[in-house]
Amino acid sequence: MKILVINAGSSSLKYQLIDMTDEKVLAKGNCERIGDEGSFIGYKTADNEIKKEVAMPDHKVAFMQVKDMLLDPEVGVIKDLSEVTAVGHRVVQGGSIFHESCLVTPKVIEDIKGLGPLAPLHNPASALGIESSEEVFGADTPQVVVFDTSFHSTMPEKAYMYAVPYEYYEKYAIRRYGFHGTSHRFVSKEMAKRMGKDIKDLKLITCHIGNGSSITAIDGGKVIDTTMGLTPLDGFMMGTRSGSLDPSVVTFIAEKENLSPAEMNTLLNKKSGLLGISGVSSDDRDITAAEKEGNKRAKLTHEMLYYQIAKYIGSFYVALGGCDGIVFTAGLGENQPVLRQAVCDYLKCLGVDMDYAANDACIRGKEGKLSTDNSKIRVELIATNEELVIARDTKAIVEAL
Repeated sequence: MKILVINAGSSSLKYQLIDMTDEKVLAKGNCERIGDEGSFIGYKTADNEIKKEVAMPDHKVAFMQVKDMLLDPEVGVIKDLSEVTAVGHRVVQGGSIFHESCLVTPKVIEDIKGLGPLAPLHNPASALGIESSEEVFGADTPQVVVFDTSFHSTMPEKAYMYAVPYEYYEKYAIRRYGFHGTSHRFVSKEMAKRMGKDIKDLKLITCHIGNGSSITAIDGGKVIDTTMGLTPLDGFMMGTRSGSLDPSVVTFIAEKENLSPAEMNTLLNKKSGLLGISGVSSDDRDITAAEKEGNKRAKLTHEMLYYQIAKYIGSFYVALGGCDGIVFTAGLGENQPVLRQAVCDYLKCLGVDMDYAANDACIRGKEGKLSTDNSKIRVELIATNEELVIARDTKAIVEAL
């Protein structure tokens, strides 16, 4: 069985074709600048890597380009489109409607569009991607949707409700939803395997730290709390996102700078976080280089980030009533030993004992245990694989048809 995994954005389309026999990635790539000048497709297999400029006015044309690359006589990895058993789509926001992955139907697409106000940059693009995929692959190819929010649907009301008038929850579904669910689900299950225990017997804290970041508290395989909220802006500071702050900061700046709600939204999502504090970049590599050169704001940026991550881990330790394991994953979590060490040094009071040599060695794709055998909490670096989660869910749903 071969599954095509799709992550559609407003002007992009990322894809992976996975052979589920051995869960091997046959081909992957991305279509960028869809609907704009200079659009191109990237395509990579074990033997070839191609980047080709091609006009892609819409997502349907982008899907056609993906299909053509997969079928190409020279660099393709399939001989007939029928070899693609199903297509699995990542959808960011499932709201209170979707608690698990499901087969696409006209009603499912309608509901995804209806949740657009909760994820205006993501859900409309996902719906468009699904419809375009159906046109290109035909009605006989099953389409499956996997939601970022569904893993977090087990949160209790006390964790997901905001202390604003209850009527806004009833009218607009304003509550904490959480994101990066496929990542947190993958690494938590993998952590249980590495510990040799049933996940139902574990209390875990998973840290997805990248340009967008979130931390999740998982008790017995079920989420009890997470840092992201109504939108991915909530939680701790990220590449360009502010994370949580006093709501009065928003109104104060808006009044002083005469900013509209849309302009304020841009400031908090695009101009804040690591970029806003450092004044250097949203890329941690640039900030690290600046700190080494003596840039005080770059140093402050790191100090704030490490402190905030550790603070959330500490609060989730209390929420869980203890912790058996902590996982670092995603771009920074997997490739920044200094971050992991600084965070874990804060956690010594909880019994975390860091193996500094092992931590330094875990970089550029190397995974492993980061804590000593004496540590009361096991700490691991586990590379996330959200595409594989989507492929596995898609396979299970298709096989059940």
